[in-house]
Amino acid sequence: MRTRVVGIAAGIVSWAGLALAVVLVVHVVLTVGGANPDNPITSTVKAVAEPVALAFRDLFTPEDAKLRVLVNFGLAALFWLAVRAIVLKLVRRLN
Repeated sequence: MRTRVVGIAAGIVSWAGLALAVVLVVHVVLTVGGANPDNPITSTVKAVAEPVALAFRDLFTPEDAKLRVLVNFGLAALFWLAVRAIVLKLVRRLN
């Protein structure tokens, strides 16, 4: 039973961390690619990505807006992937 619970928890952590990173990467791709900011897809992804970026959102402030999004939101995506890996290791040790 314990193995099953740990497996389910690991799966949830894995998917959640990956989903957060994917949202951030999609925001970067849409912004750097010049997607229409008024498009509902673009605005929804941005609205979800901004709070997920945490303090990374304005960590660096280059003048180029696209570079700013690339660096800050890219770092946030890497952060979430690192958190995912660390938490997965901790959860799997419970087994």
